[in-house]
Amino acid sequence: MNRREFLEVLAAAAAAGMTLDSGAALAQGGADALYRFPKFGNVSLLHFTDCHAQLLPIFYREPNINIGVGPRAGEPPHLVGESLLKAFKIKPGTAEAHAFTYLDYTAAAKTYGKVGGFAHLATLVKRLRAERPNSLLLDGGDTWQGSAVSLWTKGADMIEACKLLGVEVMTGHWEFTYGADRVKEAIEKELALKIEFLAQNVKTVDFGDPVFKPFTLRKIGGVTVAVIGQAFPYTPIANPRYFVAEWTFGIQEEELQKQVKAARAKGAQVVVLLSHNGSDIDLKLAGRVTGIDVIFGGHTHDAIPQPTVVKNRGGQTLVANSGSNGKFLSVLDLDVKRGKVDGYRYRLLPVFSNLLPADDAMAKLIDTTRAPHKAKLEQKLAVTEGLLYRRGNFNGTFDQLICDALLEVKGAEIAFSPGFRWGTTILPGQPVTFEHVMDQTAITYPYSTLNELTGEQIKVILEDICDNLFNPDPYKQQGGDMVRIGGLTYTCAPNAKMGGRILDMRLAGKPIEPDKKYKVAGWAPVAEGAQGEPIWDLVAGWLKSKRTIPARKPNVPQLRGVAGNPGIA
Repeated sequence: MNRREFLEVLAAAAAAGMTLDSGAALAQGGADALYRFPKFGNVSLLHFTDCHAQLLPIFYREPNINIGVGPRAGEPPHLVGESLLKAFKIKPGTAEAHAFTYLDYTAAAKTYGKVGGFAHLATLVKRLRAERPNSLLLDGGDTWQGSAVSLWTKGADMIEACKLLGVEVMTGHWEFTYGADRVKEAIEKELALKIEFLAQNVKTVDFGDPVFKPFTLRKIGGVTVAVIGQAFPYTPIANPRYFVAEWTFGIQEEELQKQVKAARAKGAQVVVLLSHNGSDIDLKLAGRVTGIDVIFGGHTHDAIPQPTVVKNRGGQTLVANSGSNGKFLSVLDLDVKRGKVDGYRYRLLPVFSNLLPADDAMAKLIDTTRAPHKAKLEQKLAVTEGLLYRRGNFNGTFDQLICDALLEVKGAEIAFSPGFRWGTTILPGQPVTFEHVMDQTAITYPYSTLNELTGEQIKVILEDICDNLFNPDPYKQQGGDMVRIGGLTYTCAPNAKMGGRILDMRLAGKPIEPDKKYKVAGWAPVAEGAQGEPIWDLVAGWLKSKRTIPARKPNVPQLRGVAGNPGIA
């Protein structure tokens, strides 16, 4: 059964009234057919990324705004909703449409159930590897951060889960926010002999020595495969510099080309870049660095149904991205002949937890890991009347909730919440638990703040963040979405030049005055020595005082100059 037939079976089942929640036949017999498809070639690569420490099945809504600018305008991954379905010829109303878009999210989520969960992912991995013994399982990073338990164990819960899952190679980003010492300890003691941590672009500040192994060579079905690691290049900018004060990062294009040549010189017939650059950087990189057969990307959480083929002076490179939160698993089958890739087949499989039984060993490990924290995690704080989600270029309803809490608790006029792309979704009518709050806030620098900023300072901050998102040169994009804002309204022109993207800032309908000072609340300061109430305590206390949370309307700016952009629903 091919992928199209797989999705048609799902759609037919749903049309017949057999939802995934109630379909025992689907969950037992149907899943065998749905997740198994003919093996192709002689090398298989499995990839997941940006799971953000989500060990249990979750809900996760895809964005309705993902604007592309410059050469990426209207191109994957900057397609949402119906534009994405049309581009990839996905039938509306199917399970695939639900997996890849936000469309009819609440109703579809109730039909198809939760996604991800390491016990269910483990079942899928085992089935695929039984059919594909010549395979390699790759982890694109952002694995040890994003949940309460991972924060409290400094990533140890995820390390053990990944070892049991069978991960063989990984790279990183949010892993570095536990600090250099913790990362080195984990690699030397916990990952040793199990998982290789690779990052060719991390060097010491003093002498430029490599901090991590740049690449590894693996023999798979008689084929030598090189995997090169590429950590997030802007780690010391996007996150506190003091966590990795003695290390430099960056894209390191020339060094990467040297590592590709070195891998080929050692006999590599296939070269894979395990990247945490973000999709747009990967696509530019693929056109400039030669000799890479495949880039498995991460960081920007883009679930792209098919890889992009990028031509370069040495041939071509496949660029794939596997979504986030354990919601998808990439399967790339390669046919390697006469020392080079002769053909490929690709599937980006949604991990529907109701279709895949939980792996017993993984489920036991997860239960054991969570047991000491279970009571605190399950503490009910309030009930939401509306859908709470995060992902989107400008705002999400859970971000709006955080901003509302900051405004009220801090007595602020304006609130800023970081444009993080991780964070789970909560359906209307569900209780909001302490674990849900931690899913949005679990970082090592969680301090809430209150400062006085002039209108001009606010404009400079917003322009800088907006340039990180919408600079037409992908190498100058630093990832993340636009800061979420409470109180302040504004207009945004993504295609304008820096300094001209943020317009018509207003507070309570009145224009922001450049020289006037305003009370601005926020959280996650990157400066060393910052203090303040942890954001999770602030939000949890605010939720408990409310008990019921009305539906939130996200504060999204008026957009200028992007009419017709398929990255806007």
